[in-house]
Amino acid sequence: MIATALTALLSHWRCNRLQFFAMIAGLALATALWSGVQAINAEARASYDAAAATLGEGQFDQLLPRSGEKIDQATYIALRRAGWQVSPVLEGRVRTEEGRVRVVGVDPLTAPGTIAPVGMQEDSNLDDFLTRGVLFAAPDVAEALSGVVAQRVITDPSVAPGVALTDIGVAQTLLDADNQLSRLIIAPTQPLGLPDIAAVAPDLVRQPAQDAGADRLTDSFHLNLTAFGLLSFAVGIFIVHGTISLAFEQRRSMVRTLRALGVPLTTLIGLMISELVVFAVLAGGIGVALGYVIAAVLLPNVAATLQGLYGASVAGTLQLRPEWWLSGMAIAVLGTGFAASGALWNIAQMPLLASARPRAWAVASGETARRLGAVALVLLVIGTGITIWGQGLTLAFALLACLLIGAALILPLLLRSAVMLADGQARSAMWQWFWADTRQQVPGMSLALMALLLATAANVGVSTMVSSFRVTFVDFLDQRLAPELFIRIEDPAQSPYLEAILLSEAREVLPLLSVETEIAGVPTDLFGVRVGPTYRENWLFLDEAEDVWDRVETGNAVVVSEQLARRAGIWTDDLVTVAPGLSLPIAAIVADYGNPLGQALISEPLFRNLYPDMQPLSFGVRSNDPTALRNVLTEEHGIPESAITDQSRIKAFSLGVFERTFTVTGALNVLTLAVAAFAILMSLLTLASIRVPQLAPAWALGLTRRRLGQLELLRAVVLAMVTTVLAIPLGLMLAWVLLSYVNVEAFGWKLPLYLFPGHYAVLTLFALLAAALAALWPAIRLARTPPSDLLKVFANDR
Repeated sequence: MIATALTALLSHWRCNRLQFFAMIAGLALATALWSGVQAINAEARASYDAAAATLGEGQFDQLLPRSGEKIDQATYIALRRAGWQVSPVLEGRVRTEEGRVRVVGVDPLTAPGTIAPVGMQEDSNLDDFLTRGVLFAAPDVAEALSGVVAQRVITDPSVAPGVALTDIGVAQTLLDADNQLSRLIIAPTQPLGLPDIAAVAPDLVRQPAQDAGADRLTDSFHLNLTAFGLLSFAVGIFIVHGTISLAFEQRRSMVRTLRALGVPLTTLIGLMISELVVFAVLAGGIGVALGYVIAAVLLPNVAATLQGLYGASVAGTLQLRPEWWLSGMAIAVLGTGFAASGALWNIAQMPLLASARPRAWAVASGETARRLGAVALVLLVIGTGITIWGQGLTLAFALLACLLIGAALILPLLLRSAVMLADGQARSAMWQWFWADTRQQVPGMSLALMALLLATAANVGVSTMVSSFRVTFVDFLDQRLAPELFIRIEDPAQSPYLEAILLSEAREVLPLLSVETEIAGVPTDLFGVRVGPTYRENWLFLDEAEDVWDRVETGNAVVVSEQLARRAGIWTDDLVTVAPGLSLPIAAIVADYGNPLGQALISEPLFRNLYPDMQPLSFGVRSNDPTALRNVLTEEHGIPESAITDQSRIKAFSLGVFERTFTVTGALNVLTLAVAAFAILMSLLTLASIRVPQLAPAWALGLTRRRLGQLELLRAVVLAMVTTVLAIPLGLMLAWVLLSYVNVEAFGWKLPLYLFPGHYAVLTLFALLAAALAALWPAIRLARTPPSDLLKVFANDR
């Protein structure tokens, strides 16, 4: 009996292969977008874990130089003799043909146990590591180092991407840094009765674990990708939901017959669930394979983004990790179950002797639309409450969910109202029939139109956010990169000599003095600036008091970045401690996009009083003729070309990082809109099979088949146009939430909202074109419907 019943249920898909394709393709596309994003996230997190495991990054407190970039080895020896359990680390970069490779030297005898868990392979041992010199690196880095270094390079996949790990002595030789260290790692367990670090090593500052700030940024980046992947999955699930609902509706008579023949209801439902699970696994497998392709294409750009923007190294190659493909399969099954839950519930509640005639699946249901509208209203009210009182990144994404889901649920009611308004303006019988028939088709197309609404709104919102960010970022670069040339040296002893040369040759010289410190509990770069025309004329503030630069120049005020102000809960005119024994009022808040740390600016004389041993290693130089100045510096004063960088190169690099940052979201935008168009196509094709009885009377009254096809195409375009028009304000609200809430919670800065009407017009045209192309095939099929099929509708009329 079970086999017979299963054969009967599967016969529906054999007779309706288009529905089967729509369900499998919709679920596969939805799973592909989700699993592709998860594959990228999994690869990135694996790289972070490798960095944390092999380098100890973020796991332990560290000692860093209070000024400069290196620690004298004698300081490390003094701390060890004082009883402090610290371990030295030296970092630098070695030039190869493929680019620079980060070399990290550690001392395996003093390093905490979780650092450097590299495998001793190829007959290597600790003696090799300590004496003969061995470098451990990931495969791509090992290949790049071959022939560049004299030491043996061993491939070890567990080493962080872009890093070569070796003994501290070998690293000092490779980097030409004898008796120098970059930082000291403090072991978590220390003996009792130790002297204060400040007494033994006053030139070092302690940085607490997990205080770098990049973790928060990278987590936010991946959370944004996950949210976009989930939105894309939801768009695809609309296709699955519509197809399953239609299939179950068309099988109502089959279910009634099977139950009348003695098949238990529980058995029928179990068989339906089993077939859906099989379909979900099949579609999930296809989706995971497609997701792998999507991730492989996008991962190099993501890796470049995370490295350039956040300093996080991510492998540029993709591995088939169980966590992401299993999550893809799981969400395919769960999504199918969610899409089919309503249909299964209706089957379970259907009386045994219910009419064998299927209900009209696309019959207008004003009551259903009103119920959905009520739910949407509740969600929008919740979203309003979050906007007023909510805080935190999770609530920011909850606000996005309330906004998008509420808008999708209220769409059928708005479409129904728009069609009724047009119907009231119709004067001829044909147009009255057209609008009445359109109103009847709204429920059947509502899921596809919801998908189009979300896809278009996501395009509007994300593109508005990206374009607003770009406008703001370009202005920010123009402000920060006002000097025509930037010069960097390595030896602090050369700083006074270089500054004297620059003062004699340039219009204005801006030494860049900075130290890493902590202000109001936030890791901060403290800068000493030479206040002059460049700062006064180019810097714009988000909020400011009176006479900002006059007060800063006299050492009576400080300028802080927006990240520092928001994280520390401080603002203009608040008093903040910038150094031990020195508190200054905040004169202004300045934007500092892309920086995970806080930033504070004080005058150069005040900075030199606080840190008298600090010498600037970088200079910004103003000149009316930067090319001539560059030639003078290189030819007459012997400054190497590599030490001089012009403004345009830095700006081009920064904009390149910016463009790569949003490559993934741009690609997901296009894919999501394509899935929405596919949803419209599948909805119209599946509806076409039940449209003939509704169109036959109009044909019999004189409308030609070609005219009916044209009206079907017009109907799809009209509904898509109304949906797109509604999607634009929804997208702008989405952009506002992203810029004003999500960015603030995730990154610490708020961006202004700019409008781009030209882009919205182009996007509307693309959405209408996608809808028209999706509706073209069903319209052509309808126009070519044989008259005999239309006449059969009246065969049983009495």
